Amino acid sequence: MYNVDDVVMYGTFGICKITAVEKRNFTGEEQEYFVLRHVNSDKNVFYVPTDNEAALCKLHSVCSKSDVDALISHMNSEKLIWIDNDAKRKEEYSRIIKDADYHEIIMLIKTLYLRRKELGAAGKKLRSSDENYLNLAENMLFEEFAYALDIERSEVVDYIEKHIA
Repeated sequence: MYNVDDVVMYGTFGICKITAVEKRNFTGEEQEYFVLRHVNSDKNVFYVPTDNEAALCKLHSVCSKSDVDALISHMNSEKLIWIDNDAKRKEEYSRIIKDADYHEIIMLIKTLYLRRKELGAAGKKLRSSDENYLNLAENMLFEEFAYALDIERSEVVDYIEKHIA
């Protein structure tokens, strides 16, 4: 279970700090909620029911610097996950974003980077839906890496390139 002052990743909403546990009546019934505030903006507040497993599964503790370094050291060995069928690819990429598993997100980013490079060499572009999944995955991973490494988000790619195995 999480505690006040824990720093967590809340799905695609970003890195938040649990600032309180409060009883609220949002649905006609009083429930206990974690109050999450985005670490970079007090304006973004999220309420997550403390007893709702579906909502709680969207929370995970932010990785540490050693976790980031370990993930980076294995990036070259991560497989690709390109799926030719558009509908199946969208379904799988959507699941990966929803599940927020680091290894799968890295595979997604790697796959779409290489696909974009391959298409670019042929004078073509990545489909807009694939670009959207790439942007979502990058935002999730790079925000968390930046927080764990205590660097700016814009510095994450350079950090990865310098430390990749």
